[in-house]
Amino acid sequence: MALGFGILRLSSRDFWCLTPRELAAACRPPAATSSGLDRAGLAALMARFPDTTRR
Repeated sequence: MALGFGILRLSSRDFWCLTPRELAAACRPPAATSSGLDRAGLAALMARFPDTTRR
């Protein structure tokens, strides 16, 4: 309960709706799947989603 309410800051409703499996997953550290975005990845995102100004 200390982890759910204190660290995860869940509401009491959300905490009590969790299954034991969901709570266990929330207690694990996040998986390191990527080392971050490199320059080429950023360029690809910028090309795909260009910033535009609306007037």
